[in-house]
Amino acid sequence: MTLSPELSYLNALNLPSLNVLKTFAVVAQTLNLTHAATLLHITQGAVSRQITGLETSLGYPLFLRQARGLTLTPRGAQLLPPVQQALSLMGDALKRVGSHPDTLRIKCPTCSMRWLLPRVIQLQNDRPDMRIELTASIAHGVDFSNEHFDAAVIFGRPPESQRRAHHLFDEVLTPVCTPDFLPRHKGKTAVADLADKTLLHPTRDRRDWLLWLREEGVQGLPSEKSQHFDTLDLAINSALQGYGVAIGDLTLIEDDLQAGRVIAPFPLCVTSGASYTLLYPENPTPALKVAIDFLNEQARLSREKLSALLSTSHRLVSAV
Repeated sequence: MTLSPELSYLNALNLPSLNVLKTFAVVAQTLNLTHAATLLHITQGAVSRQITGLETSLGYPLFLRQARGLTLTPRGAQLLPPVQQALSLMGDALKRVGSHPDTLRIKCPTCSMRWLLPRVIQLQNDRPDMRIELTASIAHGVDFSNEHFDAAVIFGRPPESQRRAHHLFDEVLTPVCTPDFLPRHKGKTAVADLADKTLLHPTRDRRDWLLWLREEGVQGLPSEKSQHFDTLDLAINSALQGYGVAIGDLTLIEDDLQAGRVIAPFPLCVTSGASYTLLYPENPTPALKVAIDFLNEQARLSREKLSALLSTSHRLVSAV
């Protein structure tokens, strides 16, 4: 049987067995043959024979045998990290495929969960044959070559030269609070009404509030009372509980606005220049294509709702 060109390189390799590499990794970690044998559930003699055979095959020693025990040789220390990484990657792959081969794994920033989670649950209810796992992360990017995800929603500046990317929606910022939190004068709310209120910041640097206030023509914060959070979602949840006024993304709080749990009392809305983008690697599976089409349609509906809101009661400016 002739190997294909893609597999022809295997002819040039003389790889040790996985069991032998696993034994090497365990011995290198314990530096004790007896302890390694216990962890591997084999005899100490079998461990010793595997290590000796591996050293003979490679042509150089991996361990120094001393009275006090084993130590790695420089070549053994150099070989250990890639062996550990390879074993870990293989273990993760086997676990991932074996757990449920049809599960879609999607990474997303924590702030996007308010919008993404209800829609993923809706998709799974509509398609019981699909299984989707969301992994929330404070990191706003993805590396498909090192991270085991089928797709990702990223937040930030739109990616350049990314062919497998779909724009979902832009970040549009405005203050939000519970309906009765701020006073209204003749149906209007002024920035001065924030003077004695707690401002809820989704970032430590307060940039979102400062961005919106600058477009409102106000320099600095109108209130000395503030609370800082690590994510937008935590700030919005605090506003929902009546603890203060948060700066929020209108699309992310779309469901809360529609249900009347929060209001956007100021007409001014500001685009920050950041957006939410759906990324996926080459050759998406049929299940992933279904998820991509569904999320794109949901994003289109959200953009339409935002456009209707802005055309009736709010005005939009760009801070870019």
